[in-house]
Amino acid sequence: MKSKHYYIYVLHCADKSLYCGFTTNVQQRFNTHQSYKGAKYTRVKSRHPLRLMYWCEYPTKHKALSAEYHFKHQSRRQKERYLHVRGIKI
Repeated sequence: MKSKHYYIYVLHCADKSLYCGFTTNVQQRFNTHQSYKGAKYTRVKSRHPLRLMYWCEYPTKHKALSAEYHFKHQSRRQKERYLHVRGIKI
């Protein structure tokens, strides 16, 4: 049996906002967002184009969902610091 992979990912939107999500397939999920069929937040035309700027794999679904929750509940400054520490420039 093949083990599943769980990821969180961060998109940088054209309106300069950040969007974080959870998935088992980063590229497929990004393509869904790009085609305006992803989360309600990324369906807004003014948020396009989107840029996939970061993703990270987790060993369990629970850990990935927890990481997504914690990222989403940080201030913008804390999110930027989180990304900066991981070598990501906005």
